[in-house]
Amino acid sequence: MSTAASTGYEARQLIRAGKHATQTSTLAPGYVQANLAILPSAQAADFLRFCSLNPKPCPLLASSDAGDWRLPTLGKDIDIRTDLPKYRIWRKGALEREVPDIKDYWRDDLVAFLLGCSFSFEDELLRAGLTLHHHERGCDVPVYRTSVPTTPAGPFSGPLVVSMRSFKPADAIRAIQITSRMPAVHGAPVHIGLPESIGIADIDKPDYGSAVPMEDGELPVFWACGVTPQAVVEAARLDFCITHAPAHMLVTDLRNSDFAVL
Repeated sequence: MSTAASTGYEARQLIRAGKHATQTSTLAPGYVQANLAILPSAQAADFLRFCSLNPKPCPLLASSDAGDWRLPTLGKDIDIRTDLPKYRIWRKGALEREVPDIKDYWRDDLVAFLLGCSFSFEDELLRAGLTLHHHERGCDVPVYRTSVPTTPAGPFSGPLVVSMRSFKPADAIRAIQITSRMPAVHGAPVHIGLPESIGIADIDKPDYGSAVPMEDGELPVFWACGVTPQAVVEAARLDFCITHAPAHMLVTDLRNSDFAVL
């Protein structure tokens, strides 16, 4: 079931009540959405350092105290255990299951990290009149593992993961201008054209998301992606951790416009 929401607070209430159980890209236009990683406090300091060393794929918006499911700096009455439509439970690097809430998995030693999401800059691209082909097709954005390494911290390391949107050259320039003003939600692209130069062998076969064909005369434009921290957490093979399911984000009370640097 999915229902319209005009604010971040309304979106979270719908999700908490089980009235929206699908991806959140179209919920509450104009409001910042966030990726989620929840780790035991024993690994929290290393993960925080990983985020600080890799700000493009891991732009940290907020983190919780150990055992605290509230994120008051991101919005009213947030409960991180219930306010995303779908969560992933990981044990020793393997996906155990997906669940609609994590109340049964919450522990006093867990720390929640909320990271900027490309849904925020996509909203600004759409407002500028640019076309996003995955929106036209009603599917997920294509996402790729690259050969570009992240800077490691403790057990966390791995390749940069990127999302791709294709544009005609003039629109690609406009997309760069818009997203470069939003460093808190991944900022400017990390690469344009020549996917093989960053280790992408076949652009028609993404590692995550959906394959979205490019139109004639378009360039592939690649942004650092919030799947990166999920991939490194998986590779770290922690005994236990929780992430959001792809495209199932926390919708905050913050406005995208608040993150635009003029």
